[in-house]
Amino acid sequence: MTAIEQAIAQHGLTREEYQRIVERLGREPTLTELGIFSVMWSEHCSYKSSRVHLRTLPTTGKRVLQGPGENAGAVDIGDGLAAVFKIESHNHPSFIEPYQGAATGVGGIIRDIFTMGARPIALLNSLRFGPLDDPLVRRTFAGVVAGIAGYGNSIGIPTVGGEIAFDESYTGNPLVNVFCLGIARADEIVRGVASGAGNAVYYVGAKTGRDGIHGATMASAEFDERSAEKRPAVQVGDPFMEKLLLEACLEVMKTGALVGIQDMGAAGLTCSTCEMGSRGGAGVEIDVSLVPQRESGMTPYEIMLSESQERMLLVVRQGREAEVERIFDKWDLHAVRIGTVTTDGRLRVRDHGSLMAEIPNAALTDEAPVYHRPMARPRYLDEAQQLSLAALGAPAPPKEVFLRLLASPGVASKRWVYRQYDHMVRTNTLVVPGMGAGVVRIKGTTRALALSLDGNGRFAYLDPFAGAQLAVAEAARNVACAGGQPIGATNCLNFGNPERAEIMWQFARAVEGMGAACRALEIPITGGNVSLYNETDGRAVLPTPVIGVVGLLEQAEHAVRRAFRTEGDAIVLLGEARAELGGSEYVKVMHGLVRGVPPVLDLAREAALQRVLIEGASSGVIRSAHDCAEGGLAVTLAECCFDTGLGADVRVPALEAAVADYADVAALFGESASRVVVAVSAERTAELLALAAREGVPAEVIGRVGGERIHLAVSGRTVVDERLADAERVWSSGIDRYFERQQAIA
Repeated sequence: MTAIEQAIAQHGLTREEYQRIVERLGREPTLTELGIFSVMWSEHCSYKSSRVHLRTLPTTGKRVLQGPGENAGAVDIGDGLAAVFKIESHNHPSFIEPYQGAATGVGGIIRDIFTMGARPIALLNSLRFGPLDDPLVRRTFAGVVAGIAGYGNSIGIPTVGGEIAFDESYTGNPLVNVFCLGIARADEIVRGVASGAGNAVYYVGAKTGRDGIHGATMASAEFDERSAEKRPAVQVGDPFMEKLLLEACLEVMKTGALVGIQDMGAAGLTCSTCEMGSRGGAGVEIDVSLVPQRESGMTPYEIMLSESQERMLLVVRQGREAEVERIFDKWDLHAVRIGTVTTDGRLRVRDHGSLMAEIPNAALTDEAPVYHRPMARPRYLDEAQQLSLAALGAPAPPKEVFLRLLASPGVASKRWVYRQYDHMVRTNTLVVPGMGAGVVRIKGTTRALALSLDGNGRFAYLDPFAGAQLAVAEAARNVACAGGQPIGATNCLNFGNPERAEIMWQFARAVEGMGAACRALEIPITGGNVSLYNETDGRAVLPTPVIGVVGLLEQAEHAVRRAFRTEGDAIVLLGEARAELGGSEYVKVMHGLVRGVPPVLDLAREAALQRVLIEGASSGVIRSAHDCAEGGLAVTLAECCFDTGLGADVRVPALEAAVADYADVAALFGESASRVVVAVSAERTAELLALAAREGVPAEVIGRVGGERIHLAVSGRTVVDERLADAERVWSSGIDRYFERQQAIA
């Protein structure tokens, strides 16, 4: 291998991409230029495999103020305010260094929000890990949770919800997706743009070190046995520095002295300079010798590619420089002028005046490679979609299934996780973690925002199109259960190696499904993130599209929670049950399989159900609401009882299953879509049933709230009759027990 071929391979480029660089520059690139191209043309930054598919998504709507292409999306929430939100992944760094990988993921998404001029008010996360009986998984899991808590708690932003799932495919490649929501004045949204020849380019925040170099490139490659060697590519975060940076930036934005601002996130100084210049149709010239550095002897290559945290790039209007510097100095931060905006559309990098790189911005951004990768339907699908109940043998008694599902980490209480988070800081939180979608008050108004992240890798593995649709529907449904009208969505698409035709097919079908569901439910996508190459030693994670939905409540006091509230309330099942066990928690927990086809989703019926939930909440008819998801109706009913001391007496009909022995299992543990368990007072039950009938939503009173037991009968036969306290003990210790066992061994 020649020196050039070796350099190309080390930078994650193909020979064809290198030749394209040479043609665009009209010469061989310098080492610094090669590094700049490598990170900007990486999958993580350029979306070169996914862009052709993402363009098909619905991104506009009457409330959309900012769609994809900026640091975050924004939607109008009334009273001159905007909700600004986005989700990002930090999967690879979180495996290599769990605490810092997760912590810097939180820090990065927070910066994306306040860079838009919004004050962050809430965090959520979507996490995936391998089985908890694996010591490495427990270490990763504990480290990730501690990192999320350490950063969010320190900076003073509440973590108000999220989701966690477990599967063997995530053992060597966990998924750590982090969402942040902020509030801004709708007419004061700030964008990442550089314009105005002669305007100053400022560097603000922490000093630059060698941490994070080639982080974007690392995130665009598979893991193997040498992944631990990539530890230096994981950044180190400082939430206290970020808090100062947040306050100083928001104050500077109020002055009108800024033209634009951008976080130095993935690809660091490289990404912020060329993207801001490209958006503004301008050039940016900087001298890296002026960049504050915390390590000696750093080269221009290292400075441009470092992903050190808590750094921002600002473009300041001429004549306002001293004003900006004073504000940052007040916050004990130094704003250092490192360059100037030019008119030639080029990124020009100097070192003590010597030219080290000169590249047209467009070559790094708009002209980055775009691939129409080959696609092929995976060969595993024909077999995986076949679920023979007869081959599974006779099912275990419903009581045993019920308790085993409650104890499984995917279903069990996530209190071990969220008790580490400060979810009440800033006093906006109305619905706390574990009680349904997160709900936060919009101070100064009567309104609130409901937030939910959802995804199901098993469903997407069995049918990516259906799996993505079900993820959109579930996220929107959870928001509607809280009383919120869905108004915008973001997504984090976690898949394997796109150079494999089967993975690319999964991705494309998931994007199609997501787009179809968002159009049907009238929820625009305002931005998102794609995380590819989630593989270890050639084995990909389950395809995992995660959807974040934001919903608006006109009256914060109408927020609805999952738990039953009042003895004697009627329990009503909204939606229709079918004998659907494909991809279910039941099949996974009881038989160790991911088989069958996902539940059928009728998007028109889903939209109608959400209208019932929203109107029922706003009118006060619905006292509690909980989506039927993992574990089916039986688990949903139990979760409605937990944390309240109120039991339930429920009776449902059997379902006609392909194998008669599975009729009870299908009725209790099937995961049919578009179903919600709600509680309503006896005197208003008829009102709710009439509302459901008007919208064409099946609705049936199936029981009453009360007592100290969970009693479930199918076609008049008692099949589960457990003391509430006993069932809740099993559920609440489902995750804790793995760490108690570890401590006992230690």
